Amino acid sequence: MALVTRILDLDRESAALRRRGHGVIDVAAGRLVSVTLRPWPKFVSLAEARIGGELFHRIWPGDRCWLYFNQPRAFPNFLVLKYTLTAADTTWETFSQALRTLDRIAAIKRSDALLCEASNHRISTRLLHRLGWEAHCPNSRRRNFIKRFSWPRPKYDAALLADLQLA
Repeated sequence: MALVTRILDLDRESAALRRRGHGVIDVAAGRLVSVTLRPWPKFVSLAEARIGGELFHRIWPGDRCWLYFNQPRAFPNFLVLKYTLTAADTTWETFSQALRTLDRIAAIKRSDALLCEASNHRISTRLLHRLGWEAHCPNSRRRNFIKRFSWPRPKYDAALLADLQLA
């Protein structure tokens, strides 16, 4: 298996998405370009988020968005929206397509929830609420949000349930 894998079709390559825990979603002009799966998580410093991201947004031209996500080893049923980068001319459609792609990845992985910390105060609580996120750990100084999912549970046959109860 390659260290870095580029996914172009989420449905056809869903097995790779289920297996790997770290990646970046690349969307341009409202269309998914790729999901690049990485062997390591995205680490973000406060300086990178505040200075580097703002500088990147100002100088990088075009309608483009990158969402970095991680699946923590300690909590494999969660995905963390770790970092978002947008170019200078990024549209709402491009950004929302990146978020929809993250939701699809969560569905493929059957994740219980998405988590994020909104360190940029221009991202309002009201906007996050409209997108399905709710405040998480409200007593914290950090702005943590969660988006919960509930997937249909698999149906088991009676014989399997009886074996599980006997064990």
